[in-house]
Amino acid sequence: MLGFQDETWWSRLALPALHAWSAGEPLHLVERAAERADPDPKALCCYGLLRDDTGGMLLRFVRGRPVSQVTEDYLAWLCERLAAESKKGMVLVWDNAYWDISKRVWAWLKAHNRRAKREGGVRIVACRLPSKSPWLNPIEPKWAHGKKAIVEPERLLTAQETQTRVCDHYQCEQLEPLHQKVEAKVSPKIRKKVA
Repeated sequence: MLGFQDETWWSRLALPALHAWSAGEPLHLVERAAERADPDPKALCCYGLLRDDTGGMLLRFVRGRPVSQVTEDYLAWLCERLAAESKKGMVLVWDNAYWDISKRVWAWLKAHNRRAKREGGVRIVACRLPSKSPWLNPIEPKWAHGKKAIVEPERLLTAQETQTRVCDHYQCEQLEPLHQKVEAKVSPKIRKKVA
């Protein structure tokens, strides 16, 4: 099976780029802010796989950030799902995010493929896209359309509402989010970009 994998952030505050025109009254953008007592995060991380065979999406939200450990958990979950469909291998196309290309993830892939060959299971052939080339990944436009489809212009969605709308839009099962178990060591430059 061929799959296109990527991670994205579903912001509860930022509105996606929308096109609109109005007759008479000009449109005004309103900056959103979460209340201090709001327990939900400002943005939710989500891993996704666009399947080439069915055109469907497999999604998993994350409590925390996309770090190597979460990527390993996500890949293991994907392999379980595909094994249940009697798949034997997956060509995985993904970008060069630091949590995807880390030594830890590549060591996990190598060990996983040896185990899958020996004991049976889904083997993964990872194919990295060139740096700074998101337009080569067909999942990117799916994310953009999804962000426009779930937006609520009148109010701020809760984290649960955001997850439900995303899963409903992509017609996929809403599962328990993956948990970040290890603290990420992120440079201040990347931390600012992700936040």
